[in-house]
Amino acid sequence: MGIIDPLVALKLTLGALVSSLIAVMCLAGPLAAHELRPAVGDVSVQAESVTLKIVLNAEAMLAGVDQAAGGNTDTAPEAADYDALRALDDAALAEAFRAEWEALSGGFDVKAGGQDVPLSITGLTVTPEPDAELPRDTVLELSGPLPEGDAPVTVGWTAAFGPMALRQVGGGEDAYSDFLNPGDTSAPLPRGEIATEGWGSVFGRYIIIGFEHIIPKGLDHILFVLGLFFFALKAKPLLMQVTAFTLAHTVTLALASLGIVNLPGSVVEPLIAASIVYVAVENILRPKLGALRTAVVFGFGLLHGLGFASVLGDVGLEPGRFVVGLIAFNIGVEIGQLTVIAIAFALVMLAVQCARSVDLPMEEDAVRETDVLYRAVSITGSLAIALMGAWWVIERTLL
Repeated sequence: MGIIDPLVALKLTLGALVSSLIAVMCLAGPLAAHELRPAVGDVSVQAESVTLKIVLNAEAMLAGVDQAAGGNTDTAPEAADYDALRALDDAALAEAFRAEWEALSGGFDVKAGGQDVPLSITGLTVTPEPDAELPRDTVLELSGPLPEGDAPVTVGWTAAFGPMALRQVGGGEDAYSDFLNPGDTSAPLPRGEIATEGWGSVFGRYIIIGFEHIIPKGLDHILFVLGLFFFALKAKPLLMQVTAFTLAHTVTLALASLGIVNLPGSVVEPLIAASIVYVAVENILRPKLGALRTAVVFGFGLLHGLGFASVLGDVGLEPGRFVVGLIAFNIGVEIGQLTVIAIAFALVMLAVQCARSVDLPMEEDAVRETDVLYRAVSITGSLAIALMGAWWVIERTLL
């Protein structure tokens, strides 16, 4: 058996390290072509009763889809059951939900002073959605009697039902609202009063939501940021691209959140995937910063801002907290993006150091230079990103 050429060994080392990085990130969580949205709930606590109005995905709940585990109905084990329920007309779906309510109600966790509050359906409306490829909203209205006393009420549900944006109605701008992760319960809500939330709490909460939209939930945004990182190791090109991207997505995030700009996800999501392919391919074919590259990144940033806005729309942003929530969410997104770049930089430097440990003949020492090694990493990483982006384009348009 012949000895492997040292230069080939170097390339294999770089390729394995970078490809492993991309593979790990791609396996971190599925990118949903039919991603389930968080439920949105309004709660009202009176002295003797509690009422809930929740906008949810009844098909996913009936099919038993684990909405805490990615929320992709296409890859869920219950996909066939979900599709069969999605094919029902609105009236049939409502009837099926009512028939299963006794079993489903066990997943709702409403308590007062540690005692379970029995809930009954007071209203059920399935919102028409002719396109069977799109999710259909169901508005569920519930009510339950509270036990004697003045013990506050907590609201939640089983983790399998997924996240829920919960708001207390009737309290104006300062009323309690929260984004409940799967399995979480709300803060205690007093009877006949409105729980309030300070600006600091709102600010911190939306920073976390913004960060989580990048890490771990925003795989497509992560790969786009990596595409910017793999363009050049030097600070100036990276800074110019990240600045252009940040300014752009901030603009459309604000405009879309205000309702001034609105594009359907069926248009935005394939374009975001295409943007990933573009920056990755350009990294390979034309790795020099110019006005066109910066302008293109700015344009793609506008698209990604629309994607970020859809998250805020799902979570719900009270009008009185719009500015603080928007700023905090954007800060969280930026922290997430900078974290991606920092991790990528550390891993690439590790790959470079590993590659330098390969025993090379003296005449091939030039490949030990950081710029040369980084270029090899950039090409390998960009190719992997381009392939993933191309698959997403196909998945989001044809599948």
